[in-house]
Amino acid sequence: MGRNRIKSAVTGTTRTSIQVLLAEDVQSLGEQGDVVRVKPGYARNYLLPQGLATIATEHNKRMVERHIVRVEQARTDKIKAYRDLAASVSKYSVTLEANANKDGHLYGSVVSRDISEALKSSGYTVEPEHIMLEGPLKELGMYTVKVELHADVKTEVKVWVVPSAEA
Repeated sequence: MGRNRIKSAVTGTTRTSIQVLLAEDVQSLGEQGDVVRVKPGYARNYLLPQGLATIATEHNKRMVERHIVRVEQARTDKIKAYRDLAASVSKYSVTLEANANKDGHLYGSVVSRDISEALKSSGYTVEPEHIMLEGPLKELGMYTVKVELHADVKTEVKVWVVPSAEA
């Protein structure tokens, strides 16, 4: 009865390692979609029960490849939409009214939330975290504010801070 009769319980296994397909990013092991070799106990006791990995069968590999193509297409579509938004935002200027003293210093300040709300009210879906202010605007005047919609899509918008009309 030699060693040749021992069969692996799971396809792709050996006595010392098993191939798994990562379903999630696992620190110091790999990223989602990677096929990695790990110890059978690590796979059986941690990766598989936690849903972090699955056995690397050909079917699972094909499914991950299809999923990666769909995710990449969605990412490309999202970046295209951001580029279109950036092109229209760069042509727009925001006017915000604020209370100020006679020297032009504001009693409050204008922050990214104020700019975002003004853009949203004009039909541009720009979140406050997309507005890159170096600090709050505290004086009247015209400012060029950077807008980062995505790591690859950046633009600028002109912001006019004017005194509020007194009743």
